[in-house]
Amino acid sequence: MQSNSPRQARDGERSPAPEPEAALDPDAMRQPLANAWYCVGPSESFSSTKLRAVDLDGEQIVIGREASGDVFALRDRCPHRGMALSKGRFDENGLTCPFHGWRFGTDGRCRDVPTLSSSDQADFSRIAVQRFPIRESAGFAWVNPHLGPPTGGDLPAVPDLGFKAAGRLVLELVVEASFDLTTLSLVDPGHVAFVHDSWWFRPSKTLREKVKTFTPTPHGFTMTSHGTATSSPVYKLLGGAPQVEIEFRLPGVRLERIEAGTRRVANYTFATPLGRNRTMLTNALYWNMPALNLLKPLARPLMRQFLTQDQQVLQHAQAGLDRKPTMVLFGQGDLPSQWYFRLKREALAAQAEGRTFRNPLVQQQLRWRS
Repeated sequence: MQSNSPRQARDGERSPAPEPEAALDPDAMRQPLANAWYCVGPSESFSSTKLRAVDLDGEQIVIGREASGDVFALRDRCPHRGMALSKGRFDENGLTCPFHGWRFGTDGRCRDVPTLSSSDQADFSRIAVQRFPIRESAGFAWVNPHLGPPTGGDLPAVPDLGFKAAGRLVLELVVEASFDLTTLSLVDPGHVAFVHDSWWFRPSKTLREKVKTFTPTPHGFTMTSHGTATSSPVYKLLGGAPQVEIEFRLPGVRLERIEAGTRRVANYTFATPLGRNRTMLTNALYWNMPALNLLKPLARPLMRQFLTQDQQVLQHAQAGLDRKPTMVLFGQGDLPSQWYFRLKREALAAQAEGRTFRNPLVQQQLRWRS
Protein backbone atom coordinates (compact mmCIF):
# COMPACT_ATOMS: atom_id res chain seq x y z
CA MET A 1 0.00 0.00 0.00
CA GLN A 2 1.44 3.29 -1.03
CA SER A 3 -0.32 5.50 1.49
CA ASN A 4 -1.03 4.82 5.14
CA SER A 5 -2.88 8.07 5.77
CA PRO A 6 -6.35 7.23 4.44
CA ARG A 7 -9.17 9.72 4.67
CA GLN A 8 -11.31 8.68 7.62
CA ALA A 9 -15.04 9.09 8.19
CA ARG A 10 -16.04 7.73 11.59
CA ASP A 11 -19.51 6.43 12.28
CA GLY A 12 -20.87 5.69 15.74
CA GLU A 13 -18.77 6.09 18.86
CA ARG A 14 -15.91 8.52 18.82
CA SER A 15 -12.33 7.41 19.28
CA PRO A 16 -9.58 9.48 20.89
CA ALA A 17 -7.74 11.73 18.46
CA PRO A 18 -4.79 9.96 16.80
CA GLU A 19 -1.30 10.88 17.79
CA PRO A 20 0.45 13.35 15.46
CA GLU A 21 2.50 11.63 12.77
CA ALA A 22 4.97 14.48 12.44
CA ALA A 23 7.24 13.02 15.12
CA LEU A 24 7.53 9.72 13.25
CA ASP A 25 9.37 8.81 10.09
CA PRO A 26 6.59 8.91 7.44
CA ASP A 27 8.26 6.13 5.49
CA ALA A 28 8.15 3.85 8.55
CA MET A 29 4.33 3.99 8.52
CA ARG A 30 4.38 2.75 4.93
CA GLN A 31 6.51 -0.28 5.76
CA PRO A 32 5.98 -3.40 7.88
CA LEU A 33 7.18 -2.98 11.45
CA ALA A 34 10.92 -3.54 11.33
CA ASN A 35 11.21 -4.78 14.92
CA ALA A 36 8.65 -7.56 15.26
CA TRP A 37 8.25 -11.33 15.00
CA TYR A 38 7.13 -12.79 11.66
CA CYS A 39 6.14 -16.34 10.77
CA VAL A 40 8.68 -17.93 8.40
CA GLY A 41 7.24 -21.44 8.12
CA PRO A 42 6.10 -24.57 9.97
CA SER A 43 8.63 -25.95 12.43
CA GLU A 44 8.77 -29.28 10.62
CA SER A 45 10.05 -27.56 7.47
CA PHE A 46 13.38 -26.83 9.22
CA SER A 47 15.56 -29.88 9.75
CA SER A 48 19.04 -30.70 11.02
CA THR A 49 20.05 -32.13 7.64
CA LYS A 50 18.92 -29.47 5.19
CA LEU A 51 19.01 -25.68 5.02
CA ARG A 52 15.99 -23.67 3.92
CA ALA A 53 16.11 -20.21 2.35
CA VAL A 54 13.29 -17.76 3.13
CA ASP A 55 12.52 -14.16 2.18
CA LEU A 56 11.54 -11.75 4.93
CA ASP A 57 10.84 -8.09 4.25
CA GLY A 58 13.40 -7.92 1.45
CA GLU A 59 16.05 -9.86 3.40
CA GLN A 60 17.25 -13.31 2.31
CA ILE A 61 17.61 -15.58 5.34
CA VAL A 62 18.85 -19.16 5.69
CA ILE A 63 17.34 -21.28 8.45
CA GLY A 64 18.42 -24.64 9.81
CA ARG A 65 18.32 -26.73 12.96
CA GLU A 66 21.34 -27.35 15.18
CA ALA A 67 22.30 -30.73 16.59
CA SER A 68 20.70 -29.59 19.87
CA GLY A 69 17.36 -29.20 18.13
CA ASP A 70 17.36 -25.40 18.26
CA VAL A 71 16.67 -23.48 15.07
CA PHE A 72 18.99 -20.72 13.85
CA ALA A 73 18.63 -17.96 11.26
CA LEU A 74 21.46 -16.27 9.36
CA ARG A 75 21.68 -13.83 6.47
CA ASP A 76 21.80 -15.98 3.35
CA ARG A 77 24.96 -14.40 2.00
CA CYS A 78 28.59 -15.33 2.33
CA PRO A 79 30.55 -12.12 3.08
CA HIS A 80 33.33 -13.26 0.73
CA ARG A 81 31.66 -13.07 -2.70
CA GLY A 82 27.96 -12.87 -1.86
CA MET A 83 27.15 -16.53 -2.49
CA ALA A 84 23.93 -17.89 -0.96
CA LEU A 85 24.94 -20.08 1.99
CA SER A 86 21.70 -22.03 1.57
CA LYS A 87 23.23 -23.53 -1.60
CA GLY A 88 26.10 -25.04 0.37
CA ARG A 89 26.59 -27.99 2.72
CA PHE A 90 25.31 -28.20 6.28
CA ASP A 91 26.23 -30.75 8.94
CA GLU A 92 24.30 -29.53 12.00
CA ASN A 93 27.29 -27.62 13.36
CA GLY A 94 28.29 -25.46 10.44
CA LEU A 95 27.58 -24.18 6.94
CA THR A 96 30.05 -24.41 4.08
CA CYS A 97 29.90 -21.91 1.23
CA PRO A 98 29.87 -23.76 -2.11
CA PHE A 99 31.96 -21.05 -3.83
CA HIS A 100 35.28 -21.15 -1.94
CA GLY A 101 34.58 -23.41 1.01
CA TRP A 102 34.42 -20.76 3.71
CA ARG A 103 32.88 -22.32 6.79
CA PHE A 104 30.59 -20.66 9.32
CA GLY A 105 29.18 -21.85 12.63
CA THR A 106 25.47 -21.65 13.33
CA ASP A 107 26.31 -18.58 15.41
CA GLY A 108 27.42 -16.87 12.19
CA ARG A 109 31.13 -16.74 13.07
CA CYS A 110 33.65 -17.74 10.40
CA ARG A 111 35.41 -20.96 11.45
CA ASP A 112 37.64 -21.71 8.48
CA VAL A 113 38.94 -20.24 5.20
CA PRO A 114 40.50 -23.29 3.51
CA THR A 115 42.08 -21.32 0.65
CA LEU A 116 44.46 -19.47 3.01
CA SER A 117 48.12 -20.45 2.83
CA SER A 118 50.36 -20.96 5.83
CA SER A 119 51.94 -17.55 5.16
CA ASP A 120 48.61 -15.66 5.35
CA GLN A 121 48.26 -13.60 8.50
CA ALA A 122 44.55 -12.79 8.08
CA ASP A 123 42.39 -13.25 11.18
CA PHE A 124 39.15 -14.69 9.83
CA SER A 125 37.67 -15.11 13.33
CA ARG A 126 36.42 -11.52 13.14
CA ILE A 127 34.34 -12.29 10.03
CA ALA A 128 30.70 -13.07 10.76
CA VAL A 129 27.37 -13.51 9.03
CA GLN A 130 24.42 -11.56 10.46
CA ARG A 131 22.43 -13.72 12.87
CA PHE A 132 18.69 -13.07 13.41
CA PRO A 133 16.63 -13.84 16.52
CA ILE A 134 14.39 -16.88 15.97
CA ARG A 135 11.97 -18.81 18.16
CA GLU A 136 9.31 -21.49 17.80
CA SER A 137 5.70 -21.38 18.95
CA ALA A 138 2.35 -22.86 17.88
CA GLY A 139 4.20 -25.17 15.51
CA PHE A 140 5.91 -22.37 13.56
CA ALA A 141 9.25 -20.59 13.46
CA TRP A 142 9.28 -16.82 14.01
CA VAL A 143 12.09 -14.45 13.01
CA ASN A 144 12.70 -10.81 13.95
CA PRO A 145 14.51 -9.17 10.98
CA HIS A 146 15.43 -5.97 12.87
CA LEU A 147 18.98 -4.88 12.01
CA GLY A 148 19.17 -1.48 13.67
CA PRO A 149 20.37 -0.62 17.16
CA PRO A 150 18.41 -2.07 20.09
CA THR A 151 15.13 -0.28 20.68
CA GLY A 152 13.24 0.14 23.89
CA GLY A 153 9.72 -0.97 24.55
CA ASP A 154 8.10 -4.36 24.34
CA LEU A 155 7.31 -6.40 21.23
CA PRO A 156 4.07 -8.18 20.36
CA ALA A 157 4.20 -11.75 21.62
CA VAL A 158 4.35 -14.66 19.20
CA PRO A 159 1.10 -16.67 19.23
CA ASP A 160 0.72 -19.79 21.33
CA LEU A 161 -2.04 -22.39 21.05
CA GLY A 162 -3.45 -22.90 24.53
CA PHE A 163 -4.47 -26.54 24.07
CA LYS A 164 -2.95 -29.82 22.90
CA ALA A 165 -3.77 -30.26 19.24
CA ALA A 166 -4.77 -33.67 17.89
CA GLY A 167 -4.27 -32.46 14.35
CA ARG A 168 -3.29 -29.45 12.27
CA LEU A 169 -3.66 -28.30 8.69
CA VAL A 170 -1.39 -25.60 7.25
CA LEU A 171 -1.65 -23.71 3.97
CA GLU A 172 0.66 -20.98 2.65
CA LEU A 173 -0.17 -18.65 -0.24
CA VAL A 174 1.83 -15.77 -1.70
CA VAL A 175 -0.20 -12.59 -2.31
CA GLU A 176 1.13 -9.99 -4.73
CA ALA A 177 -0.01 -7.13 -2.50
CA SER A 178 1.53 -4.97 0.20
CA PHE A 179 1.81 -6.14 3.77
CA ASP A 180 -0.55 -3.44 5.06
CA LEU A 181 -3.26 -4.15 2.49
CA THR A 182 -3.02 -7.89 3.18
CA THR A 183 -3.11 -7.35 6.94
CA LEU A 184 -6.21 -5.17 6.66
CA SER A 185 -8.06 -8.20 5.27
CA LEU A 186 -7.48 -9.89 8.66
CA VAL A 187 -9.46 -7.21 10.51
CA ASP A 188 -12.05 -6.32 7.84
CA PRO A 189 -15.47 -7.87 8.65
CA GLY A 190 -17.24 -6.29 5.67
CA HIS A 191 -15.54 -8.28 2.93
CA VAL A 192 -16.54 -11.71 4.22
CA ALA A 193 -20.04 -11.86 2.71
CA PHE A 194 -18.78 -10.71 -0.69
CA VAL A 195 -15.41 -12.44 -1.03
CA HIS A 196 -16.04 -15.63 0.96
CA ASP A 197 -19.66 -16.42 0.11
CA SER A 198 -19.21 -20.19 -0.25
CA TRP A 199 -21.80 -22.91 0.40
CA TRP A 200 -19.61 -24.55 3.02
CA PHE A 201 -18.78 -21.37 4.91
CA ARG A 202 -21.64 -18.88 4.73
CA PRO A 203 -24.52 -19.90 2.46
CA SER A 204 -26.83 -16.99 3.38
CA LYS A 205 -27.22 -14.28 0.73
CA THR A 206 -28.93 -11.91 3.15
CA LEU A 207 -26.92 -9.23 4.91
CA ARG A 208 -27.67 -9.05 8.62
CA GLU A 209 -26.66 -6.43 11.13
CA LYS A 210 -23.91 -7.59 13.43
CA VAL A 211 -23.22 -6.14 16.88
CA LYS A 212 -19.90 -7.08 18.47
CA THR A 213 -17.85 -5.78 21.38
CA PHE A 214 -14.15 -5.11 20.80
CA THR A 215 -11.73 -4.89 23.71
CA PRO A 216 -8.12 -3.65 23.69
CA THR A 217 -5.60 -6.43 24.30
CA PRO A 218 -1.77 -6.37 24.31
CA HIS A 219 -0.63 -4.89 20.96
CA GLY A 220 -4.08 -5.34 19.44
CA PHE A 221 -7.76 -5.88 20.07
CA THR A 222 -10.16 -8.78 20.53
CA MET A 223 -13.74 -9.38 19.42
CA THR A 224 -14.82 -10.72 22.79
CA SER A 225 -16.20 -14.22 23.14
CA HIS A 226 -19.71 -14.58 21.83
CA GLY A 227 -22.11 -17.34 20.89
CA THR A 228 -22.64 -18.01 17.22
CA ALA A 229 -25.20 -19.76 15.08
CA THR A 230 -24.56 -23.43 14.34
CA SER A 231 -25.87 -23.27 10.76
CA SER A 232 -22.39 -23.25 9.25
CA PRO A 233 -21.15 -26.75 8.32
CA VAL A 234 -17.84 -25.86 9.97
CA TYR A 235 -19.47 -25.11 13.32
CA LYS A 236 -21.79 -28.14 13.11
CA LEU A 237 -18.75 -30.37 13.35
CA LEU A 238 -18.22 -29.15 16.90
CA GLY A 239 -21.73 -29.80 18.10
CA GLY A 240 -23.48 -27.64 20.64
CA ALA A 241 -23.37 -23.84 20.52
CA PRO A 242 -19.76 -22.78 20.00
CA GLN A 243 -18.22 -19.70 21.57
CA VAL A 244 -15.97 -17.68 19.27
CA GLU A 245 -13.23 -15.18 20.14
CA ILE A 246 -11.19 -13.40 17.48
CA GLU A 247 -7.99 -11.54 18.38
CA PHE A 248 -5.81 -9.34 16.20
CA ARG A 249 -2.32 -8.36 17.27
CA LEU A 250 0.58 -6.63 15.60
CA PRO A 251 2.34 -7.02 13.27
CA GLY A 252 -0.20 -9.08 11.28
CA VAL A 253 -1.69 -11.92 13.31
CA ARG A 254 -5.34 -13.07 13.46
CA LEU A 255 -6.23 -15.67 16.11
CA GLU A 256 -9.70 -17.20 15.99
CA ARG A 257 -10.50 -19.51 18.90
CA ILE A 258 -13.65 -21.65 18.89
CA GLU A 259 -14.88 -23.64 21.90
CA ALA A 260 -17.83 -25.98 22.33
CA GLY A 261 -17.67 -27.74 25.68
CA THR A 262 -14.30 -29.51 25.77
CA ARG A 263 -13.90 -29.30 22.01
CA ARG A 264 -11.39 -26.77 20.71
CA VAL A 265 -10.65 -25.44 17.25
CA ALA A 266 -8.24 -22.61 16.45
CA ASN A 267 -7.96 -20.89 13.08
CA TYR A 268 -4.78 -18.80 12.96
CA THR A 269 -3.72 -16.57 10.09
CA PHE A 270 -0.34 -14.84 9.78
CA ALA A 271 0.82 -12.18 7.30
CA THR A 272 4.54 -12.17 6.52
CA PRO A 273 6.18 -9.47 4.35
CA LEU A 274 8.37 -11.01 1.65
CA GLY A 275 9.22 -7.82 -0.24
CA ARG A 276 7.57 -4.77 -1.74
CA ASN A 277 3.94 -5.64 -2.62
CA ARG A 278 4.55 -9.31 -1.86
CA THR A 279 3.15 -10.99 1.25
CA MET A 280 2.85 -14.56 2.48
CA LEU A 281 -0.49 -15.56 4.02
CA THR A 282 -0.22 -18.58 6.31
CA ASN A 283 -3.40 -20.25 7.55
CA ALA A 284 -3.24 -22.88 10.28
CA LEU A 285 -6.24 -24.85 11.51
CA TYR A 286 -5.83 -26.79 14.79
CA TRP A 287 -8.25 -29.10 16.62
CA ASN A 288 -8.25 -31.35 19.70
CA MET A 289 -10.64 -34.01 18.33
CA PRO A 290 -8.74 -36.93 16.75
CA ALA A 291 -11.77 -37.90 14.65
CA LEU A 292 -11.42 -34.68 12.65
CA ASN A 293 -8.14 -35.95 11.22
CA LEU A 294 -10.24 -38.03 8.83
CA LEU A 295 -11.54 -34.83 7.25
CA LYS A 296 -8.13 -33.37 6.36
CA PRO A 297 -8.31 -34.46 2.68
CA LEU A 298 -11.63 -32.60 2.37
CA ALA A 299 -10.62 -29.57 4.45
CA ARG A 300 -7.43 -28.79 2.52
CA PRO A 301 -9.06 -27.83 -0.82
CA LEU A 302 -11.74 -25.83 1.00
CA MET A 303 -9.10 -23.88 2.92
CA ARG A 304 -7.17 -23.28 -0.29
CA GLN A 305 -10.33 -21.99 -1.96
CA PHE A 306 -10.88 -19.61 0.96
CA LEU A 307 -7.32 -18.25 0.86
CA THR A 308 -7.33 -18.01 -2.93
CA GLN A 309 -10.43 -15.80 -2.76
CA ASP A 310 -8.51 -13.41 -0.52
CA GLN A 311 -5.45 -13.62 -2.74
CA GLN A 312 -7.31 -12.69 -5.91
CA VAL A 313 -9.27 -9.75 -4.48
CA LEU A 314 -6.21 -8.34 -2.70
CA GLN A 315 -4.13 -8.46 -5.88
CA HIS A 316 -6.82 -6.60 -7.82
CA ALA A 317 -7.12 -4.05 -5.00
CA GLN A 318 -3.33 -3.56 -4.99
CA ALA A 319 -3.45 -2.77 -8.71
CA GLY A 320 -6.01 -0.06 -7.94
CA LEU A 321 -3.89 1.38 -5.13
CA ASP A 322 -0.86 1.41 -7.42
CA ARG A 323 -2.81 3.70 -9.75
CA LYS A 324 -4.19 5.91 -6.97
CA PRO A 325 -2.69 5.27 -3.52
CA THR A 326 -5.54 6.47 -1.30
CA MET A 327 -8.34 4.76 0.60
CA VAL A 328 -11.59 5.99 2.12
CA LEU A 329 -12.30 4.18 5.40
CA PHE A 330 -15.97 4.68 6.14
CA GLY A 331 -18.41 3.50 8.80
CA GLN A 332 -18.05 1.33 11.86
CA GLY A 333 -17.10 -1.70 9.78
CA ASP A 334 -13.90 0.11 8.81
CA LEU A 335 -12.95 1.13 12.35
CA PRO A 336 -10.81 -2.01 12.89
CA SER A 337 -8.78 -1.00 9.83
CA GLN A 338 -8.27 2.45 11.31
CA TRP A 339 -7.28 0.82 14.61
CA TYR A 340 -4.56 -1.14 12.83
CA PHE A 341 -2.85 2.07 11.73
CA ARG A 342 -3.20 3.60 15.20
CA LEU A 343 -1.64 0.51 16.78
CA LYS A 344 1.18 0.56 14.26
CA ARG A 345 1.84 4.25 14.90
CA GLU A 346 1.96 3.66 18.66
CA ALA A 347 4.36 0.72 18.22
CA LEU A 348 6.73 2.91 16.22
CA ALA A 349 6.49 5.74 18.76
CA ALA A 350 7.07 3.40 21.72
CA GLN A 351 10.16 1.88 20.12
CA ALA A 352 11.55 5.28 19.12
CA GLU A 353 11.04 6.64 22.65
CA GLY A 354 12.25 3.49 24.41
CA ARG A 355 9.07 3.02 26.39
CA THR A 356 6.37 0.40 26.89
CA PHE A 357 3.64 0.13 24.27
CA ARG A 358 0.44 1.92 25.36
CA ASN A 359 -2.63 0.64 23.57
CA PRO A 360 -4.48 3.73 22.26
CA LEU A 361 -7.82 1.92 21.82
CA VAL A 362 -10.81 1.76 24.13
CA GLN A 363 -13.54 -0.84 24.40
CA GLN A 364 -16.23 -0.26 21.79
CA GLN A 365 -19.34 -1.89 20.43
CA LEU A 366 -19.44 -1.86 16.65
CA ARG A 367 -22.32 -2.42 14.26
CA TRP A 368 -22.07 -3.37 10.61
CA ARG A 369 -23.90 -5.51 8.08
CA SER A 370 -22.48 -8.74 6.80
